[in-house]
Amino acid sequence: MKTLTEQNYKEAAALLKTDVATVKAVREVESSGSGFLSSGEVKILFEGHIFWSELKKRGIDPNKYISGNENILYPKWDKSKYKGGQAEHSRLQQAVKINREAALKSASYGLFQIMGFNYKLAGFPDLQGFINAMLESEGEQLKAFVNFVINSGLADELRRKDWQSFAKVYNGPGYKANKYDEKLAKAYKKFSN
Repeated sequence: MKTLTEQNYKEAAALLKTDVATVKAVREVESSGSGFLSSGEVKILFEGHIFWSELKKRGIDPNKYISGNENILYPKWDKSKYKGGQAEHSRLQQAVKINREAALKSASYGLFQIMGFNYKLAGFPDLQGFINAMLESEGEQLKAFVNFVINSGLADELRRKDWQSFAKVYNGPGYKANKYDEKLAKAYKKFSN
């Protein structure tokens, strides 16, 4: 089964020692409530600035690949490059042609939009195992989220409803520009009523 049940949320909340509304709030903000596209493919978002740094980590000069790849390769975060939905898979496949591992680590996956480079924090020994789980079901995506939160030391922030501190780590330094903390607080209010 690909979609989550109320029991899945209760089990995740118990592991995180928080309430179900908190888990649902993060899900809502990160993926608008679905881990898969209508086509059945996992929901992803490709991050070209992460791809830039992942290539550099491998000793690959990103500047050599910019021409014709401006939509997937840039040094600083640029929201205008996002295409959404199925088009994100096209962007990922374009990046895979340059370097598969760097590309897969540069996308976020599923209900909770966990970055590929965080596969170990999400509880997986290797990147491919993480990708396979993200493709399998929302239940696997939820398990990865729970592991990530625990392994990143973010469970306390969720328990306290410290949305700002949570968003700063979970979404990165650009969280304020996207108002992630405000969106989380609003979503929590919706689910806790």
